[in-house]
Amino acid sequence: MAKIRLTKIFHFDTGHALAGYDGKCRNVHGHSYRLEVTVIGEPIEDKSSPKFGMVIDFGDLKDIVKKHVIEDYDHALVLNKKTAYKEIGDFLLDRGHHILLVDFQPTGEMMIQDMAKRIMPHLPPGVKLFRLKLYETGTSYAEWYAGDQA
Repeated sequence: MAKIRLTKIFHFDTGHALAGYDGKCRNVHGHSYRLEVTVIGEPIEDKSSPKFGMVIDFGDLKDIVKKHVIEDYDHALVLNKKTAYKEIGDFLLDRGHHILLVDFQPTGEMMIQDMAKRIMPHLPPGVKLFRLKLYETGTSYAEWYAGDQA
């Protein structure tokens, strides 16, 4: 049977700051992100399956991405814990704020790689992550393709 690609789109808001950056983005600021998640697989051929004819139920894909990406990133401040910005993160964490301390510079390029790692292990057998597209603004985005990974 033919391989089919499915895409589900998500929206979330996240703040970040780029430690050591030589421009305005070194300051804490935020974006309304758009994440496109594309998977690839063959439709289920088992006529007795409630998912007959589907590569993956869009609801199942939504649940995976929400649980492993959106819940952590949405309305969070993402900071690199390997920099002095960790102190800001710890201060805000102690006061009940939603902080995501990561071990990378929280650029769109690095965040999209983190998101791929979070999604892949949770896809059902026969369904592979094909592409992620993360819009940081309406005109700027990063793309991740499984086929480009070493």
